Amino acid sequence: MEETYTIIGLNCAHCGSKIEEAINKLDEIESAVLNFPMKTLKIKGNISDDTLEKINKTAGKIEAGVKIVPKDKTSAIKHVHKHNYEHSECCCGHCHEHSHEHEHDHSHSHSKNESHSGEIISFIIGAAIFAAAVISGKILDIKPMTLVLYAGAYLILGYRILLATFKNIRTKNFFDENTLMTIATLGAFALGEYSEAVGVVLFFKIGEMFEDYAVFRSRKAITDIAELRVDEADVLRDGEYKRIPADEIKIGDILRIKAGERIAADGIVESGSPKIDTSAVNGEPVPVTMNNGESILSGCINLSETFTLRVTAAPEDSTISKIAQAVENASAEKPKIDRFITRFAKIYTPIVIAIAAATAIIPSLITGDWSKWVYSALTFLVISCPCALVLSVPLAYFSGIGAASKLGILFKGGNSVEALGKVKAIAFDKTGTLTNGSFTVTDIKTCGSLSENELIRLCGSCEQISSHPVAESIADYCRIKSLSLSSPENASELAGRGVSAEIDSLNILCGNERLMNENGIALKINEEKNIGSIVYVAVNGKMEGKIIVSDTVKKTSSKAISSLKAMGIKTAMLTGDKPENAEILGNQLGIDYVRGGLLPDGKLDEINNIRSKSGAVMFIGDGINDGPVIAGADVGGAMQTGSDLALEASDAVFMNSEPEAVVKAKKIADKALKISYQNIFFALAVKLAVLVLGLVGHPNMWFAVFADSGTAMLLILNSIRILNTKKYKL
Repeated sequence: MEETYTIIGLNCAHCGSKIEEAINKLDEIESAVLNFPMKTLKIKGNISDDTLEKINKTAGKIEAGVKIVPKDKTSAIKHVHKHNYEHSECCCGHCHEHSHEHEHDHSHSHSKNESHSGEIISFIIGAAIFAAAVISGKILDIKPMTLVLYAGAYLILGYRILLATFKNIRTKNFFDENTLMTIATLGAFALGEYSEAVGVVLFFKIGEMFEDYAVFRSRKAITDIAELRVDEADVLRDGEYKRIPADEIKIGDILRIKAGERIAADGIVESGSPKIDTSAVNGEPVPVTMNNGESILSGCINLSETFTLRVTAAPEDSTISKIAQAVENASAEKPKIDRFITRFAKIYTPIVIAIAAATAIIPSLITGDWSKWVYSALTFLVISCPCALVLSVPLAYFSGIGAASKLGILFKGGNSVEALGKVKAIAFDKTGTLTNGSFTVTDIKTCGSLSENELIRLCGSCEQISSHPVAESIADYCRIKSLSLSSPENASELAGRGVSAEIDSLNILCGNERLMNENGIALKINEEKNIGSIVYVAVNGKMEGKIIVSDTVKKTSSKAISSLKAMGIKTAMLTGDKPENAEILGNQLGIDYVRGGLLPDGKLDEINNIRSKSGAVMFIGDGINDGPVIAGADVGGAMQTGSDLALEASDAVFMNSEPEAVVKAKKIADKALKISYQNIFFALAVKLAVLVLGLVGHPNMWFAVFADSGTAMLLILNSIRILNTKKYKL
């Protein structure tokens, strides 16, 4: 049994990973997945009240003040009016959230603003006292006052570090940044290096502020989409519109959508011609005008007149709910590199502490210079905690998921982003992926006395009697062009060949080459390669022309293929359509590798072939038959208009169903992967450089401060660069 819980009081990704690991070790738990951005915890197992209490105790040992409660009780907890203004401290000292809750949301926001203001004020006061201490020591040379000022600045700026260290000692959780910072700074005080001691906590405080800002932006990008769900809607009940909770909406209900309102459920326009903002769902900035009978997705906004909508999906099954669920699940899935960094941190920190101890003792015993080598060991301690890595690497993937969701691209996890970043080839299905998946007239050629309009009008008049998709597309084309259709006489449908009819005393045949051959009609038109089906038209036994009906190419297909090739990505098209049609479209779009006439197992074979030649491969499709191939590729993608099986099997879903979204997704994934590696190499290089300086006898705690807090700031800022969606435009 799997249940979802809400986590209250957790503001640190590093602490979250520790809590997740500790809960997974409990005997009663089958598995636990902590979703830091969404503040949720999914647990598999038989969770009793005693087990939940045990889970809370386990979490509390790692981070004081954290509470894990059933998701449906979260709202009740928010109504508890407590006035405990003590800050909750996490194992990294980065958590600033008050433990108090207020009865109303605006009060809660107000108290949080007061909390942030208090943090800023304390930082300013501490920094001012630190500056005064430097002036007192360097210029005025007033030693007693200097010591008091340094001590005051240290306590104001570092009291939370000292408090967290005390709690760590109580819970026997020694190997974290607070303990190391406390030992290093108190040691610096003991050695008389007051400015270095206060400087460490000052820059640590600045690092906290940068971290808070970065995590907020990353979390906001991920959670914004989840907040698009509508709470209430106007529903027609008993002849009048009533305002009811959105979760009570049923299929078939009529909704009234006023100007400026967000749509609560998927449906079709019942009345009106609204202008709809779809950007929240598919990332398209241009509003779309909808007409009666056209489908509208939940989460979109009505920009114009009031209209009515007939509901086609319950709110929990509507598009915006599925999107919110997908994004929520995505932020919980950790990429391999993230898991590696978490494991690395456990080994790295104790090793550095051992090296620091050896650095303090062994050279001191040999040289007798305890002050120098203890100071060198303290610099080791300042930089030993890998918090910069543990935060910045997952932050890069969180930011990637958030940036993608703004563009209508739903990744199903950080591991999906990471895998797409390693893809070297992308293969597309044809129908519904590179093409629109709907027949239309794409060319009209005449070879007799009839004009193009008269040729298509006569053909459309005859094809009215047929339900074949090609026939229907010709008749629809005539209606769209406002061509007046005649009622055919003596009409008959000839199975597998076409139709025959009389119109205005003219004997007309519309059909394929076989129909023409059976009636002894010569094909006068020069044959060239065409995509789609050819309908020949003969009047009174004489060839008059042909009409080509085919699936239209999506507007961004060509640009997407050229962009991928410019990025060094091999492109392929694997389709069940006729090989000649596939070849023509492939040449038209400039695709590197084309195969037609494939069944699902054939597509899988081709995916393996491409993988062996080019490396990791992504496949994008939309049909039921594409499900196995999507699942079998290194990364699977599906268009939002596709089948449920394709959507379920995919690693990424493209909400606007345009191929350009694939390019944007690839750019985001490449950026996230690149930045995660940059963060790892830069952090380790800086730390190694400072460690080497200490080993060769040139310790400097200011370098150590930069290697820790300074590096963390740079890596965090580097990670949130991904959120700039303007970079991913084609």
